[in-house]
Amino acid sequence: MNIGQKLKNTRMAAGLTQESVAEKIGVSRQTISNWENDKSYPDIINVIALSNLYSISLDELLKEDLKMVEYLQESTDIVKSKQKLSRLVLIIAYLVIWALSIVVFWLGGNQDAMGYSLVIFYFVLPISTLIISVFIGKGDGWTNVKWLMLLFFGIMNTLAPYFTFSLCNMIAFKKFNMPDAAGFLSGIICAAIGMAIGSMIKAAAKKKLDCSQNSTSK
Repeated sequence: MNIGQKLKNTRMAAGLTQESVAEKIGVSRQTISNWENDKSYPDIINVIALSNLYSISLDELLKEDLKMVEYLQESTDIVKSKQKLSRLVLIIAYLVIWALSIVVFWLGGNQDAMGYSLVIFYFVLPISTLIISVFIGKGDGWTNVKWLMLLFFGIMNTLAPYFTFSLCNMIAFKKFNMPDAAGFLSGIICAAIGMAIGSMIKAAAKKKLDCSQNSTSK
């Protein structure tokens, strides 16, 4: 039996309509219809959601449908590629903001040291770190590298004042100074808060989905 027929049979056995299933997993009714008529395949995320919703194992759901298995393998590779691209975009976005902050200093921001410090070191960089860290916390592709990202934000938060005020002083007094590590901890803390917020948003969304599926299965 192909995946479409299995999805239809298990949905009907669970006493659900296409409309209710579509609402539960966040797709259109037409999408459910297309899956059940083999016009298209659900991706791995939706397959798992349907498996939970219908209380049927993935093995039983996918058994004997080689085309579906091949499709899932391909879609999984696509998901991984999208995750890598998403990670790259977030890192580049932060680096661009960080670099522009340094450029602004050398283009005239150093003329108003107090104003520049307040805007860049107490607003722009912390807010950028916080927002990007929220996306990291929400994302599925950061699990094994979150601690590296904490170090990354800590280091970048340390280097920002070093490549601005410290470098300016070194040039003026012709004296080399090491970076001040005071900003390292604050960068890590800011990133950790953002990741925690992102993780809570992700957990809340998962809990909502689980509750929705449980209420349907009762």
